[in-house]
Amino acid sequence: MAVIFILSSQPNPLPELTERIWDKLLHAIEYAGLAVLLSRALTREAVSWRRPLVVAALATSLYGASDEYHQAFVPGRDSTPRDWLPDSVGGLIGATVYARIAERRT
Repeated sequence: MAVIFILSSQPNPLPELTERIWDKLLHAIEYAGLAVLLSRALTREAVSWRRPLVVAALATSLYGASDEYHQAFVPGRDSTPRDWLPDSVGGLIGATVYARIAERRT
C-alpha cells in the first residue's frame, strides 16, 4: 500500500513504462498483487480461506477508491472512476488467483 501511495503521489511515475503499457492494465496488475498479499496475510489468521479472500478483494477495492481520491490532490494526476474499476477488477483477480492456490493446497 505504501508503494502505491508513493507512486500515486508523483505527477508522472514510471513514464517509460506507462508509455508502452495500457495504464488500466497496470492498475489491474498493481491491485492484483495487493490482493494476493492481503489474501495471504488474512488467510494465515483465519480457519477458512474463503472469508479472508472476500475481505481482501473488498479492501483492495476500497483502497483503490481512496487512492483515486488522493490523486485528486496531486498536480498532474487524474482522479476518475475509470481508474478505480481496474483497481477493483485487479483485486478480484488477485484474490481469485490466491483462492485457486489455496484450494490446491488443501
